[in-house]
Amino acid sequence: MLRYLYADELHEFPALADGMFRDRADQFKTRLGWDVYVNEKGEERDQYDDLNPLYVIWEEPDGSHGGSMRVLPTTGPVMVNEVFGHLNEGEPICSPLIWEVTRFCLSRTASPHTAGAIMLSGGEMMEGFGLTHIAGVFDARMIRIYRLIGSSPIVLGFEGKGRDQISVGLWPYSADDCNRVAERAGIPRELSRLWFRTAFGPAKQHRFALSA
Repeated sequence: MLRYLYADELHEFPALADGMFRDRADQFKTRLGWDVYVNEKGEERDQYDDLNPLYVIWEEPDGSHGGSMRVLPTTGPVMVNEVFGHLNEGEPICSPLIWEVTRFCLSRTASPHTAGAIMLSGGEMMEGFGLTHIAGVFDARMIRIYRLIGSSPIVLGFEGKGRDQISVGLWPYSADDCNRVAERAGIPRELSRLWFRTAFGPAKQHRFALSA
């Protein structure tokens, strides 16, 4: 199932949180060779994890971490502006209607539908909170994955070539994309909406409202 958890709620799911940060270290440091910091516990964390972000986590039936991503509003500090702003020619992406997703991570044992399920959560957040776009930075390998899942971004800028290319892009809200991603992930939209409502209640209120 999909869980939507703020950083200050992770203590309620210690095994899930531990798996997420360890899998981030495994994916970004070990497998991809990124220059990221891994602490003595084997966890990959950075300064954006200290901002009480929202995490979307796919929880496997045994309670373990299958995949996840981190979400922050672009009205505050975000990687797309502070780290990768040059990809968009220095033009900041800043709007209460645009949220950034980072640290899209899959465990080594993730089930085939996990990536689609996490992408579907982006659509649920846009639909539920009235967002217009999701922003993100991605490498070349992800372009094919996004296409297979059924939701591709609008590329705003990029650098590098081939497998070393990184891009910044925006995913616009599209009901058709949401339904297509849900179908390819094998998750009924009503079930996905139920997970979203369970997390945020019938009022669909998020904690980023005051900062936005």
